[in-house]
Amino acid sequence: MNKFTKFAGLTTLGASLAASLPAWAQEAADTAAAAVEEVVEAVPTVDTGDTAWMLVSTVLVLFMILPGVALFYGGLVRTKNMLSILMQTTAITALCIVIYVLYGYSFAFGGGEGPYFGGFAKVFLAGVTPDSLSGTIPEYVFIAFQMTFACITSALIIGGFAERIKFKAVLLFVFLWVSIVYFPVAHMAWDANGLFFGWGVFDFAGGTVVHINAGIAALVGAICVGKRVGYGKDNMAPHSLTLTLVGAGILFVGWFGFNAGSALSAGTLAGLAMLNTFTATAGGILGWVIIEVMARGKASMLGGASGMIAGLVAITPAAGAVGPVGAILLGALASLGAYYFVAVVKNKLGYDDSLDVFGIHGIGGIIGAVGAGIFAAPALGGQGFPEGRGMGEQLFYQVSAIGITIIYCAVVSFILFKVVGALTGGLRVAADAEREGLDITSHGESAYHY
Repeated sequence: MNKFTKFAGLTTLGASLAASLPAWAQEAADTAAAAVEEVVEAVPTVDTGDTAWMLVSTVLVLFMILPGVALFYGGLVRTKNMLSILMQTTAITALCIVIYVLYGYSFAFGGGEGPYFGGFAKVFLAGVTPDSLSGTIPEYVFIAFQMTFACITSALIIGGFAERIKFKAVLLFVFLWVSIVYFPVAHMAWDANGLFFGWGVFDFAGGTVVHINAGIAALVGAICVGKRVGYGKDNMAPHSLTLTLVGAGILFVGWFGFNAGSALSAGTLAGLAMLNTFTATAGGILGWVIIEVMARGKASMLGGASGMIAGLVAITPAAGAVGPVGAILLGALASLGAYYFVAVVKNKLGYDDSLDVFGIHGIGGIIGAVGAGIFAAPALGGQGFPEGRGMGEQLFYQVSAIGITIIYCAVVSFILFKVVGALTGGLRVAADAEREGLDITSHGESAYHY
């Protein structure tokens, strides 16, 4: 082999090595990039679409309270008590906002590992910053969203004893109730360490937390406060069904933030919850109309509004678990059950649940929570049960969660009403003040001037 041949061979070898270096480098770069991508994906980041939807949902739930609940309830009372309802709703909302920021968020979602209580780690929002995340949204947005649920649940209760309770008694009761009843139940249902959550209970947007809780507290309050003066004798018809329907319509619109917002993202689950909210509400309205026509021969506007709320209440726990057709049936069944309790059971038992909070929210919430365990079955168009679980087992957990909520709320609410009554010199206003109306006697104002 001559020198030229050796040189040519070395040149060829060198060229081959040089040509292969970029391939090695590219392979190493690709491996490094993939590793970096995995790390980036593992770090939570804000999804602007999810955040935008949750901002809107939060405002929609506030819209449900003010003016939704305020007008819906306000139209149902007599003229002389209209402002008392508006004022109670407004003050309760403000009170719950402050409580939630101070310690409510921590009690419900503070990171505690116990099944009943979130702990004290996030009292005064300790450790929460603008950069803190809850999933794909800022933690501040999650806090604001959940805060509105505490507000509306507390505001719903006042319908059970409207037109006769002291303003200071309302605020003191709500302060104690939301702290001792609402936050633990919210933790049990929605926190990852909560009892109901661990059981796999379907409570998408608050069947136990909001509606059963509020309905039971309202019923206990109606019994503890006592009947209105002249109940069963005087005319206590709603003073403005027009305002009641306006309020109900606002609730219908706001409920999309309530239900679809509970997906905590702008995705397929939110879409399912939105459609179910439409269909269940339609089923509730038509169900109540049909029942009234069959029972009374006429369909009333109050009945239509009541059916609307019953359908909305029933789909709340089930919005992410059932299908749109099942939601229609669930809404209709809720109207049937609510109508029976409003028109029959209340009269037989004689309690004065002024605005039928228990009859519609309590019963509707129970039917919705039980129905979620039935209509979630794939054979009925639902999304299915937790892996390895059948309908019977799911219903066991659904009913268990309902039972715990009812018992806990009823017992503690009764105790709190008695405590509040003792601290305020009695829960209700004087009989003469009640006859004159709470607008003037409690607030020094009148809703209407003729």
